[in-house]
Order: sequence, then C-alpha cells, then structure tokens
Amino acid sequence: MRKIEVLILITVCTASLSTAYAQSTMGSINAASAFGARQGIIDIAISPDGKRLAVVIPRNSGGEAVTVIDIEGAAKPQLALTSKGGTEFIRYCNWVSNERLLCNLRFMDGSSKSTSSFTRTLALNADGSNAKVIGVNNAMSSEYRTNFGGSVVDLNGGGDGVVLMMKQFVPGFGSGTVIKNDREGFGVVRIDTANGRETIVEQPKRTIERFIADGRGAVRVMGLQAADNNGYSGNRVTYRYRPAGGGDWQMLSEMKLLDEGASAGFEPAAVDPTLNIVYGFDEKDGFTALFKKALDGSSTSSELVMAKAGIDVDSLVRIGRSRRVVGVSYATEKRSVEFFDPVLSRLSSTLRKALPGKSQLGFVDASEDENRLILFVGSDTDPGRYFLYDKTTRKLGELLEERPELAKVTLSEVRPITYTAADGTVIPAYLTLPPGSDGRNLPTIIMPHGGPSSRDEWGFDWLSQFFAQRGYAVIQPNYRGSSGYGAAFFQKNGFQSWRTAIGDINDAGRWAVKQGIASSGKLAIVGWSYGGYAALQSQVLDPNLFKAVVAVAPVTDLNALREEAINSSNYKLVSSFIGQGPHIEEGSPARHADAFKVPVLLFHGDRDLNVAVAESRLMEARLRAAGKPVQYIEFPGLDHQLDDVAARTKLLSTTDAFLRSHLGL
Repeated sequence: MRKIEVLILITVCTASLSTAYAQSTMGSINAASAFGARQGIIDIAISPDGKRLAVVIPRNSGGEAVTVIDIEGAAKPQLALTSKGGTEFIRYCNWVSNERLLCNLRFMDGSSKSTSSFTRTLALNADGSNAKVIGVNNAMSSEYRTNFGGSVVDLNGGGDGVVLMMKQFVPGFGSGTVIKNDREGFGVVRIDTANGRETIVEQPKRTIERFIADGRGAVRVMGLQAADNNGYSGNRVTYRYRPAGGGDWQMLSEMKLLDEGASAGFEPAAVDPTLNIVYGFDEKDGFTALFKKALDGSSTSSELVMAKAGIDVDSLVRIGRSRRVVGVSYATEKRSVEFFDPVLSRLSSTLRKALPGKSQLGFVDASEDENRLILFVGSDTDPGRYFLYDKTTRKLGELLEERPELAKVTLSEVRPITYTAADGTVIPAYLTLPPGSDGRNLPTIIMPHGGPSSRDEWGFDWLSQFFAQRGYAVIQPNYRGSSGYGAAFFQKNGFQSWRTAIGDINDAGRWAVKQGIASSGKLAIVGWSYGGYAALQSQVLDPNLFKAVVAVAPVTDLNALREEAINSSNYKLVSSFIGQGPHIEEGSPARHADAFKVPVLLFHGDRDLNVAVAESRLMEARLRAAGKPVQYIEFPGLDHQLDDVAARTKLLSTTDAFLRSHLGL
C-alpha cells in the first residue's frame, strides 16, 4: 500500500475565514477569552461532486456565516448566508446539488417571561441567490403557527436538488379560496428546492412521530405516537415498515417510553436498502445493543448485530449523502468504532497511523462517489481539526482548526479513572490536571455533567481545560444516572434517584482528598444544567464537603421543572421522568436554602428553553432570604448554552475569581 501523502491546505481556509479568526493567536488574550471563544466550525459539508465546501462559522459580531470554499482554490470564497445572532441562528447546511444548499435556521421570539423558538429551512444557491423558505405551510390563514420548519428525510429525493422532507401540515384557508384545508400532522413531501414546488409522498397524520427513508428516495419506516384528549403524547411508539417497491404499511415493532426516561423495545434507526433491513437499538441483558430486522416480511424477530458486555452500544456510524450505515460506535474509557464496511475499516486504520498520537478520527461527510472524505480529528489535548482525504490521490490535507485561539496553548491530558462510592460501586470518571502538575495538593473542582441521562467522554472539554490551565485539578464523574452503562447503573435517573447520583458525585470529592489530589479545604463543585442542580444539591446532602458552589443554568425545584413543560406535547413524559413522591421536596435545592454553608455563584440566560431562568431567580431569592452568600449573573437574550463569546468569557473569569477568593488561593 502506498503511503498517504499529508498536505496542509492552509491557503484554502485562511482566505475564507480570516474575519472569523481575527483573534487566532494567544498574544494578550487571557485564558478566559481564549477558552470562552465559540467553536470555530459549527458545521461543514462537501458538495456532491467533491469540489466545494459549505462551512458554518461564528461571526465576531454575533450569529453565524455560511462560507462556500472552492477546495482547489480556483474561485474566491463566497459568503452565502449570515445570521445576526441573539434571535436568529444558522445550525447547519447540506448540499442538495452541486449548486444549491439547504440550511436549517433557528429563531427565538418572546421575552424572558415567555420565550419560544421555531425553525425554518432555507434553500439557496451557493452565492446566496434564489433563496426560498421551504417545508412549511403557505396558507395565508393557518389556524396556528408551526414551530417546526421541516427536516430532511432523504437528500436523494429523485432529481437534482430534489429532497424528501418531513413537514408539519396546519389546517387553514389558502389565498383566494374559501375551501378549508383540513390536513394536519406530520407527513412527507418531495420538494424541488429550486422552485419550491412540492408533492405529498406520505399523507399527514396527527399521530405520526417520525419517518426513516432509505437514502434512495423511498420512505421505509414510520413511527406513530398517539396523544390523549389534551394533546399530550403517550408513552408508546408503534413502528411500521413499507416493503421495497411499495405496498401497505406493515407492523415492525413497538417501543415503550419508561417513566425513568429509558425505553423498552426495538427502536429503528436506519434502513440499509441493499440488505433490505432496518438497524435499531434494543436491550440485551440490561444493556443497549444493536439489532437488525428484515423489511421483507420473512421474519418478525430481531437479529443481534452487536452487543458489548457492561456497556451500551449507542450509535451508528453513517457516511455520505445517502447516510449509508458503515459501522457502530460505543464508549468505554474512550469512544470506539467498529466498521461493517471493510474498505472504511482499513482506511480508518491507515489514516490513524498518518495522524498524530492519540487522536480520534471521525468521518464527517463525503462526496457522492465517496472518493473525497471530510474527517474530524481531535483528542484530549487537541480541540480538533478538519481534514480532506482524497481516495484517488491518497492525499490527506488539513483544512480548518476547531479552536485556533488555543493553537499555542499546552493543554492537559485527560485520564480515565475510577473510584469507589460509599456503597462499594465502582464509578468511572475523568481526571484533568494542570499542565506539568504532579497531581498533588491542588485546588480541585468536581464537575458533574448535565443530562442527567448523558455522560462525559474522553476528549477536549473547554470548561475542564480552562480550569486546568488556571491550576485546578478537575474530576468529571459519570455518576449513577449517567447513560451508557446499562439499566442498573442508570437507576431511576438522576432526579428520582438523586440521593444515589449526588452521593456518587460527593464521593468523587472525598476520593480526591483521600488520594492527595485535592488540597485540604480547597475543594469546589461546578456544574451546568443537571450538573448545576447537582452542585446545589450537594450542599443539601453534605454541606461541609465543598467550600464553594458554582451552578450554571441549574434546575432548582423539581416541581417547577415539571410545570415548565405543561404547554408542551411531551408534558406527561417529562412529568413521569421527574416522578412523584417525597423526592420532589427532598431533592429540590431551592427548598433547602437554610442548609447551605458555603457561597454560591449562579449564572443563567434569560431565554433558556431547557431550564427556565425563573429557577435561578428562585434559588437566589431563597438563599438571600436565608441570609446565605450568593452572587447571581443573568445574561439577557441568551439560551441554555450561553453560546456567546462575551458571556462565556465573563462566566469563566468570574468563576475563577470566585473560586480563588473562597478557596483561599
């Protein structure tokens, strides 16, 4: 095999992204602004012919820009689309032909008292011309506005620039007619993105929850979820399939959404039209595993494809415009991929050898013939960069850096560790130490992840790396209630089983002290979302353990969290997830402000759609009423992620100063 030739294609990117990366060297930029910068590449896609890239990048003035880059450098980069930020965002773009893009936009409206968001899909040429909003009702008098702006079901819709889209139909009267259109619910339309003309492929139904196409323009799987008389979604999803070549819908599987937030039953994920099967996930021996089912009626049972002892197999690896399934992925100490495709398996192995050290490699996108591939490569000490690989020439070229502001910063290694909880359960975690540290007698931060049904993984994390850069040891525990470790470890989620989850988190602090990592009296806890809830609730369980608490966008009252969803169709599912019983009172930190013994720092965006800003306002008010030290910073116009350079810079610098003050540093 010939050696892969490694090239650096900096000239391609520098010309196109110079405005976005004006602050690309450390210079006088302090750690807070460098680590608080937004990720450099929000999305990247390659055209079907493999000649151009569409890159969504953050703008210095706020919002995003879509830049189209000629890979060969034959044409100057083009600015196709911009958003202003604050209330409008560009989330991603796909090529629907060699000349036309399809971009997903998100908008926020309302005020801090009542915030909502909606999406729209915009089709436009690579130079920004002939822009059309597609996939939503055109009726002049719809009965209500849909917040769902359509989603691509299949990029290969049966013609150049033609796609299949899932669309929400809203009843109403069209322009110039008195005939009412009663269609309602989700259906599939075939849309010519050049002129906006659409034809219905799958008639809408109120009970439809999702569609899965085969990458060749045929819808093969449909999910139906009934609702009650109040419009709240039920806890069962029925999946049906259509045979190759058409025909009536037939029963595929039924999945039950469990009260604790897990599910039971086969959940389809992707269709392989060549094998005429559907891949999906189900439980095996208490862990999530990958299965497949035939779509020809030959069998109603599932066939196991892959299971791993002691770990959940949780995602498929897909590639190209057809979203072809090429492998499966799961996380142990580090994320692993096992390829079904032997060519990509060999290529992945060869590319890893050509790339530095411990890097993890992922296939991001591919040209239609899959000869040109976009790769993402990163590690714990490398925020990541994008590469172009050409199978024909065997050349590998670097395209773009994810975080150029950190290019000259020595980042910290992230070490997978385990510790033992009070009841003897082994808890996996990650330890990040300051660069060059011997790991002894350090100010230490316990940093639980959000979710709670999520988990931390090995790799670059801007929060933990910032704190390590400032001299802290950081421990990120995958406490019980985290996903990825099976049903028994998940328990009844981190709210209903809060004592177990918070106990595990607190035990990480005790372990750090016992191991000599944490300096006596210099232990703090910092968390975002559920992690913020955990940081606050740690004071309720053991107010003497930590010396300072920082909570970003935290849940502070479980019943308030339930009520925030009352106008959403998934209200009953959210309510079941939170549960009923004494844990509502016992597990709500805002109801136990009198138990707090250490200073608290709170942050929240006033347009947060995940956790209402009222939760932090309530926590601040309760702490002040109890005479407890609390500082609260609210960011106007920002949502849950606080995806803003100035806000994140302030969050980091204020947190650092707060911790140094109260840890005596």
